[in-house]
Amino acid sequence: MDTPTPSLGFGHFLSQSDAVGQTLLALLLLMSAASWVIIVAKALSHQLRQRRANGFLNHFWNASTLDEVRHELQTHGARDPFAHLSAHALHAQAHHARHGAAKLSEAGTASEFITRTIKKVLDEETTRLEAGLTTLATVGATAPFVGLFGTVWGVYHALLAIGLSGAGTLDKVAGPVGEALIMTGLGLAVAIPAVVAYNAFTRSNRVLTGRLDAFAFELHSFLTMGEAPGAQTQAPAPVRQLKPAA
Repeated sequence: MDTPTPSLGFGHFLSQSDAVGQTLLALLLLMSAASWVIIVAKALSHQLRQRRANGFLNHFWNASTLDEVRHELQTHGARDPFAHLSAHALHAQAHHARHGAAKLSEAGTASEFITRTIKKVLDEETTRLEAGLTTLATVGATAPFVGLFGTVWGVYHALLAIGLSGAGTLDKVAGPVGEALIMTGLGLAVAIPAVVAYNAFTRSNRVLTGRLDAFAFELHSFLTMGEAPGAQTQAPAPVRQLKPAA
């Protein structure tokens, strides 16, 4: 009667692994879960932010006065980076016009105070956009090595078992070593999505911050001069021209 051949695979690997191997496996699963939560959350927030930003920018450039923009912000709130920047810049303009330089943080002209406010908001938005990217970068950089360590640990124990049994034939080596290599595959499976998502989000953030910087420059010009940069050199009635708030 033939002895049944034990089934080899991931389940067998789990049953044969020790505390170190199981800990490494749990760590890889935790890293994978964390990276996918960040990926899904940031992808959804990016789509929502893009839709809201397009809506606000469309309203902003079609407004005839800054008071209309202010009313829009008071009605719907600042729900995207462009609206957030506009709300703080408008508040800074009104605050400086009403109270002047009452504190050190408000020192200087209205233009300088608005500039400092805009820079602060840009820094806040950049920090918000980069949230979670450090985790993705860490997972992408360390997951392959965690998997490799699990492979080395598994091969080490497989070789010990082979040495104790005295049987070094291929059928004795292939199973344990193949099961140990599962950890390498898991490490790559965890790292690759994290790296791809990190690169995609980094590029998306770079594009958004570039647009936000350009918008901040024009917004500052509207608040201080009542017109877009270079409006004097353009044809009459430029498209992007707003009347300053009363």
